[in-house]
Amino acid sequence: MEEESSNNSDESAGENRESSDELSLGGKISLAGFRELDRSTMIVVKKIVGSYTRKIADIKGDDFEGLHVYLKKSHEKEKSEKYQINTKVLIRGTPFTSEVTDFNLFFALDSALKKVINSIKE
Repeated sequence: MEEESSNNSDESAGENRESSDELSLGGKISLAGFRELDRSTMIVVKKIVGSYTRKIADIKGDDFEGLHVYLKKSHEKEKSEKYQINTKVLIRGTPFTSEVTDFNLFFALDSALKKVINSIKE
């Protein structure tokens, strides 16, 4: 019985962690919804996000205030899930957003960041 009560407290702690699911990378980058990913996947995600952050900073310089990337898994099925990536970039207080859904996490992330950069350039 003691094991059951400790498991329940672990589960409730896990629920609390989901609500504070945001990771901060430096001062201008935040990721939400990525905590469930394994370590090797997170390394690639951070490299992709870091690369696009440098591109945005090169384009907008000091006007670039921040990048927020949100991951949502949808349509989860056995060995198949779709990843929805939402991005928001703040340039002088103006938000630029994009959304992409795909079965490949890295493709969705790359496409969403390309899309938001294209909207910044316009």
